Amino acid sequence: MKNIYPIVVIIAAVVLVPSLFSFQPAELNAEEQLGKELFFDVILSQDHSISCASCHKPEFAFADNVAISEGLFGQETARNTPSTMNLRAYESFAWDGRNKTLERQSLAPLKDFAEMGMPVDEAVARLISNEHYNASFRFVYSSIPSQETLGRALAAYQRTLFSLSAYDRYVAGSENAISESAKRGLELFAGKAQCVNCHMGDDFTSGGFENIGTYNGKEYDDKGRGNYTKKEEDNGKFKVPSLRSVAMTAPYMHDGSIKTLREVIEYYNTPRKFRADALGRGELIPDALHLTSEEVSDLEAFLISLSGEDIVKHK
Repeated sequence: MKNIYPIVVIIAAVVLVPSLFSFQPAELNAEEQLGKELFFDVILSQDHSISCASCHKPEFAFADNVAISEGLFGQETARNTPSTMNLRAYESFAWDGRNKTLERQSLAPLKDFAEMGMPVDEAVARLISNEHYNASFRFVYSSIPSQETLGRALAAYQRTLFSLSAYDRYVAGSENAISESAKRGLELFAGKAQCVNCHMGDDFTSGGFENIGTYNGKEYDDKGRGNYTKKEEDNGKFKVPSLRSVAMTAPYMHDGSIKTLREVIEYYNTPRKFRADALGRGELIPDALHLTSEEVSDLEAFLISLSGEDIVKHK
């Protein structure tokens, strides 16, 4: 076990994963089960063609495998579909943080015409008229469906979606759970690569917002959080995503513009090479990391080790 403890000491203050490994998934309770049914049901879209799971696909860690998802009538969504897993560190939701609770975020795609195109009051009316859902809501909430309880049910299910990984088994004491390359990558993650500046804690995210240099006000003109706050200093800032199961959620960034995990690492290694005219890149993102090709491979191996091994346990 000689390799484990020095590495764990390096990151103990920022990556407290051992507490996660003791988690034992429980059966879904009635509220969570109702949320699951709704999550996978096309009843919440205008033309009964799209469910939450149409874009948040279990086999891709509840993200999507395309840069931009297709919503109602084949329309493109505004941004890359983020994972609905491992959301516990978040105090706000969506790439720009516009929604302050998971309950509110859960209702947002319904109202967006490019996604599900279903005003929430119409969705509630549809559920009230559905014998099964009317009875289910009465059982769970002792009332007919409402906007509040619809949001609560969807959020309750999503809160059950978090993943354990080979890395968690390694930290818990299984030295052979990850490769030697991944172990070197962990040291890089916590040190030279500076990943822990933003990706920390149980879910490998600060839960905050950063400008990583993808915004230039021209061809890359999504202001991100700046669109919501209307503050110039927030232009180009986006939610720091969890890195759990990150190898399963390609393509990457808010616009899906980076295709592979290795390309993401290479981007952070030399961000100016990719976006020389970026505006407002944060001070946590250095001009260069000076990672060698081998180090890039090691860091990639570590990130792959974060992929969930029980990712679809509630599918």
